[in-house]
Amino acid sequence: MNSSVLAELAVIYDSGQTRPLAPLLSPLLSKKTQSTAPAESNDQNLSSKSLLGPATLSNLLPIRSPGLAAGDTADSQLNPEALGRLAQGNPRPFFLIGSDAVSVQWLATHYDTLKALGAVGMLVQADTEADVRRVAEAAQGLSITLGSGSDLAAALGIHHYPVLITRDGIRQ
Repeated sequence: MNSSVLAELAVIYDSGQTRPLAPLLSPLLSKKTQSTAPAESNDQNLSSKSLLGPATLSNLLPIRSPGLAAGDTADSQLNPEALGRLAQGNPRPFFLIGSDAVSVQWLATHYDTLKALGAVGMLVQADTEADVRRVAEAAQGLSITLGSGSDLAAALGIHHYPVLITRDGIRQ
């Protein structure tokens, strides 16, 4: 059996109204942090997607979040505007985490709290499949997605992870 055989894609639902995430984040961004870079053209996006290949973990790595690093958030305070936006539009707690030792230990330490809150996570830094597996093992079934947290971090004015983000604010 040939392992390079790909299954045909079955579209379950397509409203035709798919939109990029960046414009949806703009209400969260303060006027200073909004990007002035022009949006990429659809042709560039299509060609980039075609180069990714099948949706395998190795094709999603490495995960990078420029502007975010593992570290202590004790000295960072949310501005009142960002805190107000969180209170209005954050019904479910979520957390940002990396694959570094500090983040994995934080996840293990705060597991009970995260589970009780129904928090969902985003892995914002990982280099290898082993990194992702280590985080998944520590998560013990908590929902975690992979992706860059740069836009979200800029919108909230945070520079470090791991963090838990709730309607009440950001805490480590």
